[in-house]
Amino acid sequence: MADLPTLTGPVLPPVAGEKPRQLVILLHGVGADGNDLIGIAPFFQKILPHALFVSPDAPFAFDMAPMGRQWFSIGDFSPEARLAGVRMAAPILNAFIDTLLANFQLAEDRLVLVGFSQGTMMALHVGLRREKPLAGILGYSGMLPGADKLEEEIKSRPPVLLTHGDADEVLPVSSLPAAVKGLEAVGVQVESHVRPGLGHGIDDECLRLGIEFLARVFGVPAGKP
Repeated sequence: MADLPTLTGPVLPPVAGEKPRQLVILLHGVGADGNDLIGIAPFFQKILPHALFVSPDAPFAFDMAPMGRQWFSIGDFSPEARLAGVRMAAPILNAFIDTLLANFQLAEDRLVLVGFSQGTMMALHVGLRREKPLAGILGYSGMLPGADKLEEEIKSRPPVLLTHGDADEVLPVSSLPAAVKGLEAVGVQVESHVRPGLGHGIDDECLRLGIEFLARVFGVPAGKP
């Protein structure tokens, strides 16, 4: 097997200045890069001063524009192509996760995957197929690829929070109830929120919900986000 691409990207170390007690990996959407999603980490740092935030650039150049990165091509956006795409990129992300957990001597229950759009697809695919459950998966404006394959492939059931804008012009808001249905069918605890008037993005309420979710799964006080 050929060597897997090594992911790199922006990092925010724990504001407490100590060894990380939690790890939050931020997975950006297609056409962006790690700099895009690291911008939400300071909001989460308010309740997670001991967390390391890592926002890797996706492994491949965006094939529909001269800039940006992608986890997989969206040239064919059929359900079959989406599933093939996440399956192709999954070993790369899993290797990155394994390396970080080993380097910082953290267990899976100290890790949350946060995804946006295509990054949410990656977070759900990878997070539910790891042998040991993560602390949680937080997904913004995404989809659940391969829902019909999940029952036979799922290996762990971390809690999930999903949000989606009802004015999303990129991925339809119907993706949210479809994802919830697929997750609940295999026994995953999932919370979901539709954001009125929100397009393909993350608003203040999405951040507030994310802060509460991270506080809950990591067992820390939420404070006043």
